[in-house]
Amino acid sequence: MPRRVGDFRGLTQPSRARLLRAIQRAPGRRANELADECELPLNTARDHLRVLEGEGLIRAESRPVGGRGRPPLVFHPVRESTSNDAARHRVTAARRRGALLRAVVGEPDRGRDDAVAQLDVLYEHLDDAGLEPVVDEDALTFELAPCRYHRLIDSDQALVCSMHERLVRDVLHQVDGPLVLQRLDPFVTEHRCRLVLARREASVEAG
Repeated sequence: MPRRVGDFRGLTQPSRARLLRAIQRAPGRRANELADECELPLNTARDHLRVLEGEGLIRAESRPVGGRGRPPLVFHPVRESTSNDAARHRVTAARRRGALLRAVVGEPDRGRDDAVAQLDVLYEHLDDAGLEPVVDEDALTFELAPCRYHRLIDSDQALVCSMHERLVRDVLHQVDGPLVLQRLDPFVTEHRCRLVLARREASVEAG
């Protein structure tokens, strides 16, 4: 199903990928801690964090420490769309565009199937990330182009794949529905990766 062409500016630099993965792995840390882990100058890390937050990939919150002065900011992944304005807008817009596009191409009305909304929102997320998704809605799979981090893939494929896997889980969580990520299969062919989803009840039974 064709969609608009978009782009996550936040996912175009390896340094941002490292920062995002660091936040996913250990949420609730300050910018200086993240900068140290990712071996970035503090001001550079702050700039990257602003971009990631502005695109709805992370959220900042104040952590009271007592005493005077401004409380420090700590950073978390976005799992609830209501916790970040950009994420909320993306989810709302993707659901609206998906419903409109289905009506235009004459696809059957699936009523209140929340799985469809999850697929629409995830499709736009993957499309905006430049992964050229091809979805099979019956099989609940997405065929994807490998991500842009080829410089990182050779040295740390696990970092890149785990970052995308967590993002997919978070995006699915942002929309009420039955679908969960079953697995991410990197490089099923030289030029394609694959996401496999499952309905929650089937996933629990299989486990």
